[in-house]
Amino acid sequence: MLSRTASNLFWLARSVERMDYVARLLDVARHMSVLASPNSLNEWHSALIAAGCETPFFELHERSDEAAVLHFLIRDRRNPSSIMSCLVQARNNARAVRAALTLDVWEAINGAYLEAREFDEETFSSDNFSTFVDWAKRQALLFNGAYTNTLLRTENFNFLRLGTFLERADNTARILDVKYHVLLPSFEQVGGSLDYYQWAAILRSVSARRSYHALYKGRVVPWQVVEMLILRPEMPRSLRACYEQVLENLDTLAQRHGGRAGEAHRLAGEMHARLRYSRIDDIFQRGLHEFLTDTIDRTVVIGGEIQKFYLG
Repeated sequence: MLSRTASNLFWLARSVERMDYVARLLDVARHMSVLASPNSLNEWHSALIAAGCETPFFELHERSDEAAVLHFLIRDRRNPSSIMSCLVQARNNARAVRAALTLDVWEAINGAYLEAREFDEETFSSDNFSTFVDWAKRQALLFNGAYTNTLLRTENFNFLRLGTFLERADNTARILDVKYHVLLPSFEQVGGSLDYYQWAAILRSVSARRSYHALYKGRVVPWQVVEMLILRPEMPRSLRACYEQVLENLDTLAQRHGGRAGEAHRLAGEMHARLRYSRIDDIFQRGLHEFLTDTIDRTVVIGGEIQKFYLG
């Protein structure tokens, strides 16, 4: 496979996953912004941090109010992580490798792009906010379902899976870190109790409220939310589940290339082993913030190594 084709597939999947994540992030921010908070940092500012967009936002804006943040994270083309920018990038990547995709996969991404071109100001109004974010999440689900159910299990599939789950791991770590560390009230100790609604918001952001109650009976408990989103393999957005998929697809690619592996394979294996054998008590004892920021840094490095080994 040409590295150019592999790169387009990898970034196609990452762009769609990022679009879905930003939509979920904004949905939670909107929900939480109506609740009183003891924190000086508002939910809209936290959304910028979780999206990795704080610095570029404040280069263009003075205040992180609702209108400015929504515009920047939904449709500002100057922001490559906005929902509309991610959709355009995904469609451009898909068009470049049209022959490598099934008709269902192409129609899923191209149909979303064509529909988005018809959006007007009313689509992005405050009254239609929930409708729009639900639309964005639905397009990501359609794309993921289309490629999972229709693509042959060849290298094309492996690079799409790599992009999906590497991006998802990064996103899960970021949302947990922002909600737990950045929004932690100043009078709380790390590892202390957080407001119930903040933890419920984490579950809402990853569509895991029902999953949580299936795994853990009773009230939402902070360390159980963290355990589910880091260590539980049953949870498809957990860090462990994501890295199981990253490692599996890297191993498959190595086998396709006569056992040839690179630094990305070693680092992904090391990360997977760390998640598989860690215990939540040990993570909290060492520091959850430190664990999550280290995970984010390692994920960035692994992405870079994949780029150098396969996509360069």
